[in-house]
Amino acid sequence: MSKRLSSILTPIIAVLLGVIVGTIIMLASGYDPVAAYTALWNGAFGDIYYTGEVIRQVTPYILAGLAVAFAFRVGLFNIGVEGQFLVGWLAAVWVGVSFDLPRIIHLPLAIIASIVAGALWAFIPGLLKARFRVHEVIITIMMNYVALHISNYIIKNVITDHKDKTDMIKDSATLRSEWLQSLTDYSRLHWGILIAIVCCILMWFLLERTTRGFELRSVGFNQHAAHYAGMSVNKNIILSMVISGAFAGLAGAMEGLGTFGYATVNGGFTGVGFDGIAVALLGANTSLGVFFSAILFGALKVGALNMPLEAGVPNELVDIIIALIVFFVASSYIIRVFLDRFTKKGVK
Repeated sequence: MSKRLSSILTPIIAVLLGVIVGTIIMLASGYDPVAAYTALWNGAFGDIYYTGEVIRQVTPYILAGLAVAFAFRVGLFNIGVEGQFLVGWLAAVWVGVSFDLPRIIHLPLAIIASIVAGALWAFIPGLLKARFRVHEVIITIMMNYVALHISNYIIKNVITDHKDKTDMIKDSATLRSEWLQSLTDYSRLHWGILIAIVCCILMWFLLERTTRGFELRSVGFNQHAAHYAGMSVNKNIILSMVISGAFAGLAGAMEGLGTFGYATVNGGFTGVGFDGIAVALLGANTSLGVFFSAILFGALKVGALNMPLEAGVPNELVDIIIALIVFFVASSYIIRVFLDRFTKKGVK
């Protein structure tokens, strides 16, 4: 079997295995899996409002997935997407509430602020990795907590006067669209989905069609060979983390400028950054794969909200299914071995 076909079949099989095992768990727990999956589908695509909410949820998932995938392609594991997501959200809202500018200036400025914030937050672990060979997983995990608590402090003590959330952003900085909302029965769908799609194209073009992208991928394949070929390994490590953080910060802007329109004090992580890891893994760290993977995860997350109402099934079971999908994706080597043996038997 060709490597390309195997890479396509592996995530599909992982999803199917996750659903099958999830069905077994439902049966063992006394729930009706047919009713559960029907409720899940209806909660995601049974109404135009729910479909709008799925697309809205898919938007930050695409960007968070791209952030993780981009780092993966350069041989780095960016666990700090959640923190970069939070600082990007904060920066976008901060600009959105602090200035009164024309929309053509205000909205791009808020978006750029989120990109810069996420990039700077990722620059720190990138620099430590490049200069001192400090493992990026450790630093990025630590910086998630730093981002959470610093963001909370700034919201309560700088942007507001000891309040738990900021004021609503100015209309000139919002991504919301009355037209898109009216098309989806007034869901929270906004223009951010177009930005996410453009970012998918940009990541593909950068990695696959530019000299810089070739260098980044070369460093990911083999740092020693890249160095021997005259490439700056340290520079590319830092650059890859900065670009990854920029995607993550932009994902935060989608929530701050589009879905909610404000920033709030968080008692814990939002989970979007960590879900981005699963999105990237299922999408095989490619732009197109991340796009379709984000649609699946968005549909699961939104559709799960309907399961307790329509089928009496706890929506936490969807989290179990997602975990199972990630498990089977992580076990992709076993799936590939099975596919290779099955193909060889078919040939004989």
